[in-house]
Amino acid sequence: MRYALILAGGSGTRLWPMSKLQQPKQLIPFVNGKSLLQIAYDRLEGLVESSNRYICAGNAHKDIIIDRLDGFDSARFLGEPTGRDTLNALAYSSAIISKKDPDAVIAVFTADHIIEPQDEFRRIVEKGYRTAEENDNTLVTFGIAPTYAATGFGYLELGDSVSEDAMRLKQFREKPALPDAEAFLKAGAGRYLWNSGMFVWKASTLLACVEKYEPECFNGIMSIAETFDTDGFEQTLETVYPELKKISIDFAVMEPASSDEDFCVAAVPMPLTWLDIGSWSSYGEICEKDQLGNSSLGCDSILHGSRDNLVLSDNGDHLIAGIGLENMIIIQSGNATLICPKDRDQDIKKLYDDIKETYGDKYI
Repeated sequence: MRYALILAGGSGTRLWPMSKLQQPKQLIPFVNGKSLLQIAYDRLEGLVESSNRYICAGNAHKDIIIDRLDGFDSARFLGEPTGRDTLNALAYSSAIISKKDPDAVIAVFTADHIIEPQDEFRRIVEKGYRTAEENDNTLVTFGIAPTYAATGFGYLELGDSVSEDAMRLKQFREKPALPDAEAFLKAGAGRYLWNSGMFVWKASTLLACVEKYEPECFNGIMSIAETFDTDGFEQTLETVYPELKKISIDFAVMEPASSDEDFCVAAVPMPLTWLDIGSWSSYGEICEKDQLGNSSLGCDSILHGSRDNLVLSDNGDHLIAGIGLENMIIIQSGNATLICPKDRDQDIKKLYDDIKETYGDKYI
């Protein structure tokens, strides 16, 4: 049977100060009053039955996710006591789902993407399901045609066709230096695609890969899964999960599997509009702009002689005013305000870490 899993962990530190410990980026009502998580969940309508849609996120956000997500119940929430990166989140979720359904085929999505058109998205994901179902020991990933020489995304190097829908992956190429990214862009989408972070696989195939490449993580995950639906589950999860090796699915599984004869990694191209909302600059791309390129949301604003700025507040009675600003990010939320040039927004994570070190949790 087909299942869908949405990864909704992570702290979203690059979207501070809107994204905070009690309300990370995936739960902020960013788009027409809807959160990125709600959009990701609704996007699966007509593709996977709601009873087969799961969410993996931190236990600390369980109640707020269930409260805010229409039509979602606690039985399909897979909680992590602490973040241990994507390998463990996906292996844990796959082990729990496969315990209920050993033949489960799981599509994996994240809660920070804007994807349009949605009908086309569902049609392409259907291809991914079919590829995983019809080809043994196959891990499917979805690739986005590069539109610029991005150094913040991983790349998929494509090989021969697996089917009419998918191509075998030669290798994963991690976030490249600019000259390499420029070469990948020039080679074209028939050679290189951005790694979207979306996948489809049989749960049994993913777990076989984890057992082969990261056996200690596999053993820990399976010890947790064995206690699922028993009185000892919570204690086992709290004891074992935090001790698992912290590593991403790309490094732990996708990279070695792409060069392993026992498995096939296949890429399905996804030629549509795709935005990874991982920074204020990427969020600004979906915001309505005035004739000077300024976006102002959630508050009153007056900007004199200013262009290409993003101004945002969660206080409707707040005024943000500026003179002579260009390519700036100004975010006001609760007890904190961020002012940052757009081309420095990747440094917000470091700023967040410094704030936490200096002030503890007061402003985060």
